[in-house]
Amino acid sequence: MFNIGLDIGTSFVKVALTEINSGKVIDLIPYPEKEQDIISIKNGWAEQDPNVWWQNSCKAIRLLINRNNINPINIKGVGVSYQMHGLVMVDSSGKCLRNSIIWCDDRAVDIGKKAYYDLGNQFCIDNLLNSPANFTASKLKWIKDNESELFSKIYKIMLPGDYIAYKLSGKINTTKSGLSEGIFWDYKKDKISTELLNYYGFKESIFPEIVPSFGYQCCVDEKGANDTGLTPNTPINYRAGDQPNNALSLNVLTPGQIAATAGTSGVIYAVSSNLLTSESERINNFIHVSNDDNLIIGKLLCINGAGIQYSKLKKDLNIESFDEMNEMSNIPPVGSSNLIYLPFGNGSERMLNNKNIGSKLINFDQNVHEDSFVIRSTLEGIAFAFVYGMQILIKDGVKPVNIRSGNDNLFRSNVFGETIATLLNLNIEIYETTGAIGASRAVDLHLGDFDKFGNNIIENDFLKSYYPQKNKFDYLNAYNLWLKELKLTLK
Repeated sequence: MFNIGLDIGTSFVKVALTEINSGKVIDLIPYPEKEQDIISIKNGWAEQDPNVWWQNSCKAIRLLINRNNINPINIKGVGVSYQMHGLVMVDSSGKCLRNSIIWCDDRAVDIGKKAYYDLGNQFCIDNLLNSPANFTASKLKWIKDNESELFSKIYKIMLPGDYIAYKLSGKINTTKSGLSEGIFWDYKKDKISTELLNYYGFKESIFPEIVPSFGYQCCVDEKGANDTGLTPNTPINYRAGDQPNNALSLNVLTPGQIAATAGTSGVIYAVSSNLLTSESERINNFIHVSNDDNLIIGKLLCINGAGIQYSKLKKDLNIESFDEMNEMSNIPPVGSSNLIYLPFGNGSERMLNNKNIGSKLINFDQNVHEDSFVIRSTLEGIAFAFVYGMQILIKDGVKPVNIRSGNDNLFRSNVFGETIATLLNLNIEIYETTGAIGASRAVDLHLGDFDKFGNNIIENDFLKSYYPQKNKFDYLNAYNLWLKELKLTLK
């Protein structure tokens, strides 16, 4: 017997098939072969057609079933993960009113800033745990201000995962976690924020029914079955945004556990029971998926300048593979002989109070610093940025006990992993998993067997660990030199 998990990403839809008892991955399919288009009508805008997500989901599910010769009746449940913060709007017939304004669209930045000032930063900190910033609520306000006729036709708003669940089932609903990622949730009152709705001029009726993240949400209807090849009445039992789901995929569920990713950008996602925040403009707080009746928070910090810097360096040095670069990075000593790299060249960094300081190489000496030094310095600079970000989270009440990450991009590098592990004095566990796999395994978590879920991850996915190194002083000295240059640049 099997479950399937959908991960509705910006670039691809991924569908995973896992065996229920063992959690073993049977197959994983990304679709389409070419990345999904991002529509950018104006500079800084980013939209996608939700119907494309659905069409690609249908094709991927059918391909998964056919490629593995699976009788759909043996697929017992569906889990959904999705790109966070996207705004989907439908009319009373369930038809999309326009393209989705997705997570990386920045048209609503000024709207969010004004809301933070008008609502009061203390209210936003205490009740929303965030600045409204450029999240879903502010995007919806942009629609109200700029496309008023369309706004008047809204029956319901949804997040990307809500839309896919709706297309599967014909039922429109959402989760508390999803509403929190849109900055609609009042944590003090444990409901949608009346103050935010009144300020932006939204009616509460446009929000879907709230269902639990774990447990029965809806089931595949006849149309969903015809479109996907699934069996009617197959339950949808799990839904979460990509970062909470990534954490769950790594079995990061209790306070002190950290999920980290280091792809194009980097993310540190810390699980915490602390509902207070002093860093609402540098980090984000969302309701985490959890088995605990008490509210658990995911504190998210983003590092724009991560893997994109390493990828650019590979191109500049004309090196064939990242594996070759990682091998070369082991040659120089810790600290790269005082060569310092500030990896902040991918737009404004929220953790630097939205400053865009660019990237730069400091103290470069052509007689000393060969390519291997530049490579190591780049890895160290990005790792130092992760450590700097973790210090912000610690200041905000996070008490880290370990870090877990997927085996992607920068975490394949010993230099990168060992630098972070040593400076934070934490073990880093590396797993071979994805969001779609996590969503598939999470289908049955409403039954409460979290120990089995975690054991399946360890038995199927664990690859290796990075440990703190004995020569910590060398790492601290290199980090302090880097930190000194960062502070000088920020002045």
